Amino acid sequence: MATAEVINIDQPVVSAPPESVMIATIDLWKTYDMGSEQQVHALRGVNLQIRRNEYVAIMGPSGSGKSTLMNLIGCLDSPSKGQYWLNNQQVSELDDDELARIRNKEIGFVFQTFNLLARATALHNVELPLIYAGVPAEERTERAKAALTSVGMEKRMNHKPNELSGGQRQRVAIARALVNRPSIILADEPTGNLDSQTGIEIMALFDRLQANGNTIIVVTHEHDIAEYAHRVIYIKDGVVERDELNERK
Repeated sequence: MATAEVINIDQPVVSAPPESVMIATIDLWKTYDMGSEQQVHALRGVNLQIRRNEYVAIMGPSGSGKSTLMNLIGCLDSPSKGQYWLNNQQVSELDDDELARIRNKEIGFVFQTFNLLARATALHNVELPLIYAGVPAEERTERAKAALTSVGMEKRMNHKPNELSGGQRQRVAIARALVNRPSIILADEPTGNLDSQTGIEIMALFDRLQANGNTIIVVTHEHDIAEYAHRVIYIKDGVVERDELNERK
């Protein structure tokens, strides 16, 4: 791997990052108060930029801070200090309601455990983000069908999760992530519950999504999964240890 160009930011920026930058973090900290005057610094001043249409893997051992960074990038949590810009909007100062709106509009989540409603069909599972967004019924059905078709699930729209294989469930989860036309797809260990061959198929799907213009961020501890990305960011002890381009991509 070759080292990626990293822009060092010594002073806080006062304007949005360049249009080509989808994500920018500036001196990003996350500190947890454990009581008895004890604090744990999960992130210690992370500076990184991710451009539009990049395919990035975030790697690190357990306790490295990669999950905390994922939660901040996904607007599931707020930083203790520093700035986070997402799609030219500074989101690090937003309240919980505003973060929820950003999550629904800008971020498509794909989880290791799929997180599908057991009693709902694939179609209804994919429609859920559109229901939360207030999209009219006819439009959300058409968009959900299109999203399922884009991941090869057009023949399984009316099946419930227990009628689908693990790979098919993850395809439904990816369709759900795509249906709101988000700025980024954020995948947390997306092949963790899949066999090797199905995992390869799911990662090939991410390749196609990136080729079609999506920004992909995969959080993983598996080197073979990170190899699919075009760039790998290594997190250790709450900081960026290495930021490398994948020469084989």
